[in-house]
Order: sequence, then structure tokens, then C-alpha cells
Amino acid sequence: MISTSDVSLNYGSHKLFSEVNIKFVPGNCYGLIGANGAGKSTFLKILSGENHSYTGNVVITPGERISFLRQDHFSFDDVEVLQTVIQGQSELIQVIREKEAIYAKPDFSEEDGVRAAELEGRFAELDGWEAESNAGSMLEGLGITTDLHSKKMRELRDNEKIKVLLAQALFGNPDILLLDEPTNHLDVPAIRWLENFLADYMKTVIVVSHDRHFLNQVCTHIADIDFGKIQLFSGNYEFWYKSSQLALQQMQDKNKKAQDKAEELKAFIARFSANASKSRQATSRKKQLEKLSIDEIKPSSRKYPFVNFKAAREAGEQLLRVENLSKTLDGTKILQNVSFTLRKGDKVAFVGDTELAVSTLFDIIAGDMEADSGTFHWGVTTSRSYFPKDNAKFFDDMDLTLIDWLRQYSPDQNENFVRGYLGRMLFSGEEALKKTKVLSGGERVRCMLARMMLSESNVVILDGPTNHLDLESIEAVNTALTKFSGTVLFASHDQEFIQTIASSVIKLSPKGVDRFDGSYEDFIQLK
Repeated sequence: MISTSDVSLNYGSHKLFSEVNIKFVPGNCYGLIGANGAGKSTFLKILSGENHSYTGNVVITPGERISFLRQDHFSFDDVEVLQTVIQGQSELIQVIREKEAIYAKPDFSEEDGVRAAELEGRFAELDGWEAESNAGSMLEGLGITTDLHSKKMRELRDNEKIKVLLAQALFGNPDILLLDEPTNHLDVPAIRWLENFLADYMKTVIVVSHDRHFLNQVCTHIADIDFGKIQLFSGNYEFWYKSSQLALQQMQDKNKKAQDKAEELKAFIARFSANASKSRQATSRKKQLEKLSIDEIKPSSRKYPFVNFKAAREAGEQLLRVENLSKTLDGTKILQNVSFTLRKGDKVAFVGDTELAVSTLFDIIAGDMEADSGTFHWGVTTSRSYFPKDNAKFFDDMDLTLIDWLRQYSPDQNENFVRGYLGRMLFSGEEALKKTKVLSGGERVRCMLARMMLSESNVVILDGPTNHLDLESIEAVNTALTKFSGTVLFASHDQEFIQTIASSVIKLSPKGVDRFDGSYEDFIQLK
């Protein structure tokens, strides 16, 4: 168990946490959520002992081991992959080194023999005899094949290093597991393996993630950072989100149909409680939810951008025809004879063996790049808006205010009209006068979304729109694309995003195109 007592942390005059008292107990997985800048990663560092600048106390049950997932890809460059994983259990490594040092002595004493026997006992208690096979099994589950286990870390690609570091954090059954964005850059099979691993993990897990599908699959509780406090809620992210939205509606509507909203919230709690009984961790979760009252659910203070894609005119049935597109970049064949057709209203998720293949295809059909061979034809009634993965070229003039930047793409040059769209993206008042040079990655994405909304296109192409966004903005974009009556071509790492939007999946491979008409979950199961 790990708990905090009156933990506070200030950065100058800014109070990040104020007298946080919270307890995390074994058998539960806690999703730590909060708006960008709320202090999620900082709080994990406080719990792990890496950040000492706070006041108050962090209490850990004596003898329990903490493991903290780090994203330092270069720390183990000279270490073999399998040994990198085993180093996640520091005590085991210390036992192994001390044993080896004793056995290497030319004058092995009786005292050395006694100590060696003690170390052998501890080695067995720590499952030392099974260490290599356990580490190898984890690596295999994450997609690191046996032929890579004896290689040095420097020989691996970045996404492979990430998997090894994740295995290192999980190795040896730590009592308290702290995971900061563990699904970043993982492929779907690796994410599913991790979901299954954590669903069966009966120790204490605290995780920060923007992957809603992952949070829904693994979390028994949500720890919400708001107003410098952390409040615990039973259930996964979907339950927290929907119930907090209902609570907000109830609060806003307290003088109008307040009782109806209360009944709706009670019914939602009851439905979720019943559904939870089907999950692996569900017995305790169901009991917790059955005890939950609507008074325990508080509306969030978070602000959600208003994203709304609206087409100025309807497209014709014949939307897009792609025939035998091929492209080579830097001597590598990226696209090979890609052919497919889309019709009005299709919402297609594009996936590929490499992200570059999808980005290259989008650049070509958006007119930003020429193919080496092949053709594509848009229907004459289509109008298109493109969100590229790299948006740097749109912000070349760094001295523009946001008003002047967005005005470049607006059919109405009136400042109030432009401010209206910026306000929807949470740039209101003085925020609209910020210079583009000070924008964060997430703020740039919101600007790009405002630009797309102004175009009123009937086809939107989005390459990684959820990158850099917080959960609130992801929810807003997700809802907007689900409601959009036009055609959507998109790529994303967010499984929930794909599952709730896509009606089809197109996979790009060196052999061409594999199209699947149906849900993303069905596509994953089939593959």
C-alpha cells in the first residue's frame, strides 16, 4: 500500500497540489487523470521518490518494492536485452553480483560459505532460477522475439527499446507499479498483452495514460486531479467521464428537471454496476459501485473544446478512386500499388506496417506530395480539409497572434467571428492574442482543428489528430467525428477513437491494400 498525508507542492506562486490525502491499496489499478499541467507525472515522481520538493509525507508499507516506468531509451545501451529486463529487480541483481564475487574468490572461507548459502536462499525466494525464462516470456508477449534477447539495447529500434523498458518495470512482480504513458508507441498486440497482464495483477497499480481504451480495460478506480486535490472514483475512465458529465448537467439544470437528471445518473450507475460484474476484476468493483451514491460524483472543472465539423454542401456518391499508387522515399518502397475506392459517408481508419506509409498516402491524396506512379481522383463535388501529422509549415510566421493566424483561413474577416472559433478551442479573451511562437503542441492542434472547422469541407483527412491532445480534447474530437455526416479518412494510435468512429479499416502493407468493412475491434480479432 502507498498513501500520502498532506502532500503539497508549489512552483513559485502556482500551487500544484494542496494537502493531498489519498490511499492506494493492493488489488486495484488507479488511472491518474487531470488536465494538461495538472501534475500527473509530477505526482508519480513524488510517489516514486524522485521528487523531494514537496511538503507532507508519502507512506509505503515496509518491505514493499516500487517500480517506476522510465522512458530513458539510452540508459542501458551497453546491456543485453534480457539482462536489461532482469535489472528491473534490483535486489536480485545485487544478490547475483555478490554471489558471483564470493564464488570467484581463490581463498573461499567458511564465512564465505555461510554468506553464499544465505544468498542462495534469497536468490531462490526472488525466483532467481526462473528469472531468465520469466523475462523472456514477458519480452515475447510484448513482441520482442527470442533472436533479439541476446542483442545489446543499442541495436534495437526505439519502439523495441520501449517494450524492453516496459518489461523491466513489470519484472519481478513489484508491490507498487507506477506507469507513466505505458502505451506510447506500442503496437496493438503489445497493448493488449499489457491490458491482460494488468487485469490479472493483484498488486497496486497507478497509471497515467491518454489511451481511453487502455484506461477502460485496466482501471478499477480513477484518481482525478482537480483544483489541486485528488479525488478517487470507483470504476474505469468511461464511467468517470459519463457520470461526471451527467453530474455537470444536473448541477447546471438544478432548477429545471433536476430530479430527472438525478434519476438518469442513478440509472447509469446501476447499468455500469451490472456490466462491471462481467470483468475480471469485477467482484470488488461491483460492490463498490453498488454502494455509490450520486452525492459522491462531482462535476469536473475541466473545460472541453467545442469541435463541430459541418459540411457546406453534400458530396456525391463517387467520392475517391485510388489506382496503383506507388511511392519510394530515400530508396525505400513506402507504397506499392495501392488501390481502393471510397463512397460518400465512409469513415475509414488507415493502419500500416509503418506510420510513414499512411502519412505518405495522405500527403499524396491531399496534394502535398506526388506519387511515383498511379492515379487518384476525387469526386467533383468533394471539398477537402487535411490535418497532417507535421503541422510546422502552418506556423512559419511565429509573430502572428492567434486572431491573425486564424483569420488567414476564415471566409469572414470580422474579428468577433474569428474570436468565436478561437473561443470554441478554449482561446478566449487575452488567450486569443497569444503569439503562435509560444503555442504548445496541443494548442497547435486545437488551432488546426479550428482551421478545419472554418473550411466546412465534406471530406476530412486527419493524420494523428489525437497526438499532443489531453483527454478532454480527444473526447471532443471523437464526438465531433462520430456525429459528422461527411467522409472521414484518419489514422490514430487511440484504439477507442478508431473503434467509435471507423466503419472500415484499410491496412497498407508492402503487398498493397487489405480492406475490412466492419468495426476496428472485429478487425483486430480477425488479424
